[in-house]
Amino acid sequence: IPPVEKRVVQVDLWFATRKQLACVRTVCSHIENMIVGVQRGFCYKMRFVYSHFPINVSISGNTVEIRNFLGERRVRKVDLLPGVKYTRSDDTKDQIELTGIDIAAVSLTAAKIQQSTNVRHKDLRKFLDGIYVSEKGACPEE
Repeated sequence: IPPVEKRVVQVDLWFATRKQLACVRTVCSHIENMIVGVQRGFCYKMRFVYSHFPINVSISGNTVEIRNFLGERRVRKVDLLPGVKYTRSDDTKDQIELTGIDIAAVSLTAAKIQQSTNVRHKDLRKFLDGIYVSEKGACPEE
């Protein structure tokens, strides 16, 4: 990757196979995500969905604790990855926001929270309770 100008990154690959071109496109996407992450950051909004037992989510230190999921006594704990910030949404009820500059860390944290509220051994068409990603993308510019 030779430097062309101060604000331009140019990636060249001549006489490449399809797999090599796919790798180059992946590297370009990673570079674009890093630039967007540093300039604006990434924001994932997650909503709580429940029919009877309200889900209680709190943070203690660097761990998200999920209580009262389907009325269970068990406390589910999900660690926040480094660089991910947890905020409770003020304007919307039952919503949390995960923000950070690394899209991999933010999305992995959101996926761990969503998978921790996975319903097992019940009819998934009936038991739709859980914490789901409602919006994702770059943080809005102020």
